[in-house]
Amino acid sequence: MKAGRIVMLVIGALCALVGLGLLAGAGVTGWANYQQRDGRYFITPSAPFSGDSYALTTPRLDVMTGGGLPEGTPADFAGSVLLRGSTTDPGKEIFIGIAPRADVAAYLAGVRHTEIVDVRFDPFRVIYREVAGAKTLSDPARQSFWAATATGPGEQELTWDLRSGSWAVVVMNADASAPVAVNLQAGARSDLLWPVFIGLLIGGLVMLLIGVPLIVLGAAGLGRAAGSGRGRPGSGVPPGNLPAQPGQPYPVGTYPPGAAPGQLASAAAPGAAGAYAAPPGTPYPVSPGAQTQYVYPARLNGYLDPNLSRWKWLVKWFLAIPHCIILFFLWFAFGVVTLVAWFAILFTGRYPRSLFNFNVGVIRWNWRVAFYAFSVIGTDIYPPFTLARTDYPADFDVDYPERLSRGLIFVKSWLLAIPHLLIIGVLTGTARSWEFRDGHWVQEGVGMSLLGLLVVIAAVILLFTGQYWRGLFDLLLGLNRWIYRVIAYVSLMRDEYPPFHLDMGPVDPGDLPALAYAGPAPGPSVGPAAAAPYPPPGPASYPPPGAAPAPGPGYGPGPAGGVHDAGAPGGGVHDAGATGGGTPAGAPHGPVGGQPGFYGIGGPAASIGHEAPEGETEQGPQNGQAGPKPPSGPGGAGPGVPPGT
Repeated sequence: MKAGRIVMLVIGALCALVGLGLLAGAGVTGWANYQQRDGRYFITPSAPFSGDSYALTTPRLDVMTGGGLPEGTPADFAGSVLLRGSTTDPGKEIFIGIAPRADVAAYLAGVRHTEIVDVRFDPFRVIYREVAGAKTLSDPARQSFWAATATGPGEQELTWDLRSGSWAVVVMNADASAPVAVNLQAGARSDLLWPVFIGLLIGGLVMLLIGVPLIVLGAAGLGRAAGSGRGRPGSGVPPGNLPAQPGQPYPVGTYPPGAAPGQLASAAAPGAAGAYAAPPGTPYPVSPGAQTQYVYPARLNGYLDPNLSRWKWLVKWFLAIPHCIILFFLWFAFGVVTLVAWFAILFTGRYPRSLFNFNVGVIRWNWRVAFYAFSVIGTDIYPPFTLARTDYPADFDVDYPERLSRGLIFVKSWLLAIPHLLIIGVLTGTARSWEFRDGHWVQEGVGMSLLGLLVVIAAVILLFTGQYWRGLFDLLLGLNRWIYRVIAYVSLMRDEYPPFHLDMGPVDPGDLPALAYAGPAPGPSVGPAAAAPYPPPGPASYPPPGAAPAPGPGYGPGPAGGVHDAGAPGGGVHDAGATGGGTPAGAPHGPVGGQPGFYGIGGPAASIGHEAPEGETEQGPQNGQAGPKPPSGPGGAGPGVPPGT
């Protein structure tokens, strides 16, 4: 990635974040200014105040008025204040006065009175401080130091424009008797809200006008780099480490035309669909009525590290902090780019290719970090700092759509996605509980998400046994695959609706080679021709003769030995030129230590052998490695082999 594009993206994200903050402040200020139109005040609810003394007083004016202002607004910001109250005893009159703090202190000197130290409104609670004294008070209405007063029976209201200085509020019975028990409301308003609103609005718009173009230009440049073939294309596993998948005769990957099975096309374009090169002889037959598996155009893969550490998952979250910081900016840019793409699709019906590559790269980066530290903990290899596809054991890709629906953009990101979003909420959200506290209900999260719980279970098993449970790994890949498909759909990348099913296992169905129908299986034959034409004789081109497969973080090495046809005379066909690959002699293959259902840690890479259906037995290992199992013909000996041969 070019440093200039990265700097442009980061600066743009910071400017846009500041702009959004200023616009949020402008929104709050504008709402507050609208609420105080026509001379109205921000006012607190009526609340009871009482004291077994001659007067209630506040050492600070904001104690009474602060609760009426919008949250975060300083009380000094108020331009005028309002005090409204009445006595709880209908036979008494109330007195409310505002005066300089020094004059109030002199008036109440030696008099028993109650100071209101603090007022909490949610829930309502008053903190008092009692001041002792033996003197009695004279008639408060006859004093000349009051800046504003209101007195009389029933409810009285006082309004006063703030002036510089230190001021205090005094509330008493009009006859200066004790005790004092009143219901009070306080409010405030300001004439500065409108100019502040205008300033915040202009500042926010200017910052957005600077930030958004920088984000789009930076993302477009990074997207072009990510889509230009940098990084190794493929399904996320280095050449030489593509495992044979259950039910598939050859390793998964992209093959060039005419290549022998197992030969990877390293120059294939990213995102190209994997396919078999048709070998000579009889292809693998598929019945015409068989249902083909639905393949979604967003593909997620993840391959378990065969040398996974028992304890490193305890600190991976800390090691991933640099990635999390970068992902914060990338996801912010992702949202901005998605909004720009929304307008592009609306007017052109196309998703700009460079922006598409950028957003796919952000999701890919997030999946690598999640696979490493959070959602799977399936590898100890540190994720690369790139948006492009690499040979990292976790990969994500989306097929680029040539055209997108203009109408679906109005509903697919929220309305159509609601069923999937509810399911994802169950998978990734925590349980919620309601608790009645301090006079009102409080919502709290309880426990962890289902996905997080499964990861913790896998981590604990790994810690104590050194093994990663196979079924749990496949389930975690399926759950994450579901989540990331929905992310791609909600992000406007595809119009196809995500399927409601788990595609468990390390390889996405979109990266599994599709087997074409080749007609009915051949009937029984006798003689030398009974040796199955599948696979064809001859040396395999992958790996090269005498070459060992390249190490890498796959499920296991690719097929090194030839295919053993149990029905062929002499034990079948062996590839003598590939003896350098596979698992060393005597080393356990598949689940280490012979424990079914587990991927071993700290030995040869565990290859995935599919479970044989009932009534069938799986062919033994060839050259120390479980080879791919050919499809069974009559009698289970391979296509075209008569029973009992």
